[in-house]
Amino acid sequence: MNIYEYIVEKIDGDYAHLRRTDEREGDLKLVARAILPPDIMEGVRLKYELFEYTMQ
Repeated sequence: MNIYEYIVEKIDGDYAHLRRTDEREGDLKLVARAILPPDIMEGVRLKYELFEYTMQ
């Protein structure tokens, strides 16, 4: 299973826009905030591993 790192670029209501740290030119990933850690803010780094997001 792959491990990815993301940066929260924007929070928009119930969703967050995430950018992979290894893909500067890629599209943003839209993720429901319900599956993210409750205390995220814009600029926070997240790790995605085993279908779970955790703060760095």
